[in-house]
Amino acid sequence: MSVLDVAMQGLAVFGFLLFFVLWLMHFMSIIYVRLHLHKKRSEVKQPFAQLAGVSLLKPLKGVDPNLISNLETFFTLDYPKYEVLLCVQDQDDPAVDVCKKLLGKYPNVDARLFIGGKKVGINPKINNLMPGYEGAKYGLVWICDSGIRVKPDTLTDLTNQMTEKVGLVHGLPYVADRQGFAATLEQVYFGTSHPRSYISANVTGIKCVTGMSCLMRKDVLDQAGGLVAFAQYIAEDYFMAKAIADRGWKFSMATQVALQNSGSYSIGQFQSRMIRWTKLRINMLPGTVLEPVSECFLASLIIGWAAHHVFRWDMMVFFMCHCLAWFISDYIQLTGVQGGPLCFSKLDFAVAWFIRESMAVQIFLSALWDPTISWRTGRYRLRCGGTAEEILDV
Repeated sequence: MSVLDVAMQGLAVFGFLLFFVLWLMHFMSIIYVRLHLHKKRSEVKQPFAQLAGVSLLKPLKGVDPNLISNLETFFTLDYPKYEVLLCVQDQDDPAVDVCKKLLGKYPNVDARLFIGGKKVGINPKINNLMPGYEGAKYGLVWICDSGIRVKPDTLTDLTNQMTEKVGLVHGLPYVADRQGFAATLEQVYFGTSHPRSYISANVTGIKCVTGMSCLMRKDVLDQAGGLVAFAQYIAEDYFMAKAIADRGWKFSMATQVALQNSGSYSIGQFQSRMIRWTKLRINMLPGTVLEPVSECFLASLIIGWAAHHVFRWDMMVFFMCHCLAWFISDYIQLTGVQGGPLCFSKLDFAVAWFIRESMAVQIFLSALWDPTISWRTGRYRLRCGGTAEEILDV
């Protein structure tokens, strides 16, 4: 048997293994979504009056058309004991006026505004949050991005998941219904490809967390050095989750999604965000180099070739059938994550799905091409292991 024959047999084995793993991920995520997400409030795990106090940390920078309505949902939470800690880096930031308006509108809500931040590292989000974190008075801290919108019972849902052995509760990232194709594209990604990987990782015990909405035990974070210990990283959420897991605590996922509702969005912004996230994963997790083979079109080609090599099936027919099955599976997944009717048609879904899948390899190659990232107002050069250095203009 020649070296080429061995290589082809190895590729065929890889193709069938890939088929098994990817469809296991499909089924795990679909089943999990149907069983866990969007549970009714009646399924609470502890009495309402006994829920622990929570310090909400809100990092704010700039404004968009949805900021004030998003932020206002945190002032109307149906929760017995919480504080809102609004953190703005610059005195001249227009977000300051938005905060002051809400503080005046809701004087009975325990809320404070922190301006100026505290420089402790290269991560601008950590620097912005430091004064609020140091002033937090409750044992649970909820770090939640500015573009997130919540329901009145969202915090109750989060704290109900914070059981005795749980140290971190996170929400599955998703996107609110908005107008325009760019919004549809984001909604399709966060309802299909992203939850498939995110849920599968968590179900199989891999700690996969995004920092859009995370409820954590403050004493555990303090044991790890507090927020300052994570200021050297751009992906602070990954390393905070790792520190909590390393201390023996479990994670839990909220039954409600972390609903992103930014008022500023475009296809270009979506691409830039995906490239930035991919760059971070490549530098933190070397296995990320295999990510492209988990995308529909490339995976279908590899699996189709394996089926042709072993069974002599028509490769292109198999490719088309496999892509169709993937497409249907993704639609089922999306409707489950949505938890209700979609705001766009099946045709809109098909177009957005095709474009998103077509982007995947290009996004990965763009991330490999340049190791620097732009985030907020800074540029950073990533190092292996997840640390970074700020690139200063001379």
